[in-house]
Amino acid sequence: MEAALPIAATPILLTAAGALALALGATRGHARLRLSRAKHKSLAGHVRMSLRLARIVPAWGYAEQRFFRADGAPEEIALKRQAGFAALSALYKARFARTAALTKEAAQGLSDLQFTGAYRVPFQFSRIVRENLTAGSFLESSDGVTITDLDGNRLYDLAGSYGVNLLGFDAYKRMIAQGAEQVADLGPVLGAFHPVVADNVKRLAAISGLDELSFHMSGTEAVMQAVRLARYHTKRTHAVRFCGAYHGWWGDVQPGVGNPTPADYTYTLADMSEDTLKVLATRRNIACVLVNPLQGLHPNKGAPGDNTLVDSSRNAHFDKEAYGAWLRRLADVCRKAGIVLIFDEVFVGFRLARGGAAEYFGVKPDMITYGKTLGGGLPVGVLCGHHDLMKRYRDDKPVDICFARGTFNSHPYVMGAMNAFLRFLDTDEGRGLYDGLDDRWNARAALMNAKLAEAGLPVEVSNISTIWTVRYARPSRYNWMLQYYLRAEGLALSWVGTGRLIFSLNYTDADFAEVVDRFVRAARRMEADGWWWSDPAVTDRTIRRGILKEMVAAWRGKAA
Repeated sequence: MEAALPIAATPILLTAAGALALALGATRGHARLRLSRAKHKSLAGHVRMSLRLARIVPAWGYAEQRFFRADGAPEEIALKRQAGFAALSALYKARFARTAALTKEAAQGLSDLQFTGAYRVPFQFSRIVRENLTAGSFLESSDGVTITDLDGNRLYDLAGSYGVNLLGFDAYKRMIAQGAEQVADLGPVLGAFHPVVADNVKRLAAISGLDELSFHMSGTEAVMQAVRLARYHTKRTHAVRFCGAYHGWWGDVQPGVGNPTPADYTYTLADMSEDTLKVLATRRNIACVLVNPLQGLHPNKGAPGDNTLVDSSRNAHFDKEAYGAWLRRLADVCRKAGIVLIFDEVFVGFRLARGGAAEYFGVKPDMITYGKTLGGGLPVGVLCGHHDLMKRYRDDKPVDICFARGTFNSHPYVMGAMNAFLRFLDTDEGRGLYDGLDDRWNARAALMNAKLAEAGLPVEVSNISTIWTVRYARPSRYNWMLQYYLRAEGLALSWVGTGRLIFSLNYTDADFAEVVDRFVRAARRMEADGWWWSDPAVTDRTIRRGILKEMVAAWRGKAA
């Protein structure tokens, strides 16, 4: 009789187990569905799919005939373009001869130059552009808001040294010299610290509003340490980044194209999304959320370079109130879920406000990373955080540590330059830099747009303070040509072209007026040369469809 009880109970137990399994399966399925919904719908939000696509897209390039007629322009427009291109090519070869020659020579052994040279424009046009429009990558000097190349050409700097050049060349030259003099007696001694380090710690803690910090060699390293410490202290596995955001070249924060291996412990979710907030509130494996405040200018889109400018669909618009409200909601959800909120200010640090994006948007993150702006471009990254997150060991478990210790961290010369920068920020002049900053640069962007509209040109700018993006109002396959007309007018852009213009804060109204005049003049010449011709029937969508057809033809071995 006793043996019969388990047998009789078996169907009940099996039924209960099955119900539990179904419930667990349904719960897991619902969680997966919620996560899927939180990913941005574009390929940029689905990193494995984008990586697969990148591996199958074939290479094809345009011969000269097709180069000027890629949008089906009539013959008279194509010939006008061809003549304009020839004139521009002749100007480049005469004006930038020495600079281009050294660039070509150095590129044979410098892979960085090979990469940036190949990816300035959409790859179908790249070969002919490289053969004819090389201005070069070498400079001789800098002064005020201008740079001078090896041929003596003085150009207004719109590249901003990748965002590092906040105060202007002359200010940083002085700070680097002051820093070097301050630490000269110690020199390049590594491992031990120069006393200036202690002062830097106090000043950065005060600016960030956080307890402790660690020094690194780059912004990428600082982000790596932030994510590692968040995982260590939360005992959770996954990091969240937002679609399109850049956090350095480390694999876990750069999934998809550019990373040869999948980032299996990273979720790439949609910015400004209710679905994302639901995922953060319910999943229990998320250690940290990374925010690059620059995404407020183009949420869910990658850095806008001209090499991806295949049509005119580039979009950018900054709504400070809306983005700030999103960040505050995000911070609240992270706090309640025990998720570490990390502000990656390697790019925008000290541009938006003295206290960075945290002050600018009224948000208190758990960690903040800074980069080379602190030292005028000298190699440095800084991680600031709360005491309980910055600790790298456990008192009760002596071998359970979170290791990070770079050989060259806190280099005396870097620390000296940083100290000069931080001391300047604490002067009346340094604090005064931020008075009316937004109003000043928003007015300048409005002035630029008014001048372009007055000239009837299909070009506009959008900005977040001193960081600008150029947008195009007419469907075109040739918007990327503008960077070359701008260079011919004495405006220097970075290798990503018109996707990112970065101004230093020492631009005067007179300097800026000169930039506007040159910008409008360049756009007028591009318009006159026929590059912005457009068939009313052509849309950005039909342009992309045409490129897809070309890709299929290239797969089949037929030239585009």
